[in-house]
Amino acid sequence: MRKESLEFLKQMIHTPSPSGSEGEIQKVCRDYAKPFVDEIYKDVHGNQFHVCNKGSATRIMLAGHVDEIGLMVNTIDDNGFLGVVPIGGVDTAILGGQRVVVHSAKGRVSGVIGRKAIHLTPEKDRNKALELHEMWVDIGAKDKKDAEKIVAIGDSITIDAGFMELRDNKVVARAFDDRIGAFVCLEVMRLIHGRKINVAVYCVTTVQEEIGLRGATTSSYGVHPHAGIAVDVGFATDHPKGDGERYGQAKIGGGPLIDRGPNINPVVHRGLLVAAKKRRIPVQHVAAPRGTGTDANAMQLSRGGVATGLVGIPTRYMHTPVELISLTDVDRACALIAEWICALPKDACFIP
Repeated sequence: MRKESLEFLKQMIHTPSPSGSEGEIQKVCRDYAKPFVDEIYKDVHGNQFHVCNKGSATRIMLAGHVDEIGLMVNTIDDNGFLGVVPIGGVDTAILGGQRVVVHSAKGRVSGVIGRKAIHLTPEKDRNKALELHEMWVDIGAKDKKDAEKIVAIGDSITIDAGFMELRDNKVVARAFDDRIGAFVCLEVMRLIHGRKINVAVYCVTTVQEEIGLRGATTSSYGVHPHAGIAVDVGFATDHPKGDGERYGQAKIGGGPLIDRGPNINPVVHRGLLVAAKKRRIPVQHVAAPRGTGTDANAMQLSRGGVATGLVGIPTRYMHTPVELISLTDVDRACALIAEWICALPKDACFIP
C-alpha cells in the first residue's frame, strides 16, 4: 500500500465515530478526497457523497460505512460512575477492563470499564460473561456533581485502541468494521481519477449502518443509482475455532470476498469476476442465501431496486478492539472495483 494511503487509513482509525456521531470522520474523508473528485456534499443524516463524472446517464454508487459500534452514557450515579447502553452489536464478553474515551461537549474524557474483581466473584460465576448492566465506566470522578461537569447523558463512548502493524502485511485496529470499507471506496475514486469512465460514480461514506443500515437507506434513495457495490468486512475463518466447514472458507491474504446470492445482482457479480480475471486478482467466494446485513441490503431495496454487489475484506475478530485484516486484500479490493467501473459502458444494463 502506498505511504499516503496508509497514513489516511491510520487517520481514519484514530478518528472515533460511533453511530450517530460521524461528523469528524467525514471531515477526514472530505479532506482526503478533495483532490480527485468533482464534488462533495452531505445530506441531513450525515452521509457524505464524493462524486465524479456526475453528468453521465448511468449512476454507480459505492457504499462504505464510517460509523462504529460503541457505548452511550445512560446514567450517572451518586458516586460519579457511568452506566452505559450499547450502540450497535457490542460484545460484552470483552468489555471488562478496557480503556475507553467518552466523547463529551468538554472534549475527550478518559475512563475504564469497571467490573467486580474476580477475587470477589463467586466461583460458579467466574467463567460467565457479564451483562452490560453489571459493568460501569469509571472516569475518576469524586461524585455525581464532579462527573456532570465533564460528561452528560447521551455522550458516546469508544474503546481506546489504535492501529498496530503485524507481520506479513497484516494490521490490527478497532473499527476496521467498516473504516476499511469506506477507505476502499475512496481509494477507488482516487484510482479512477484521470481515467476514462463512462458512468457517474457516487462514493458514499454512509452513517448508522451498525444500528440498522440507516444511512445507506436514505443515501441510496437520494442517489437513485442503477447499480452499486457495498464494501464491508467479512468473516475470515482461518483461525482456531473458525469452523470454515460450517461458515465458509475465507482466509486473510487470500483476496477480497465476493458474495453471491439473492442480495447480489448476477450481472454485477459476473462483472466483478471478469474484472478479477482481467487483473489477475485472486478472490474468495461467499455464499449469501439471504439479505447480507450490510449496506448492500438497503441499497438493493431502494426505490424500484438497485443492481447490487458486495465486496468484503476478510477479517478476524470482528466487533472487538483487535479486528485483523491484510493490507494486501485491501489493495486488491481497490483494484478490483476500479477495474469493474472502468469497464462499464455508458449504456450499461444490469437486468439479469
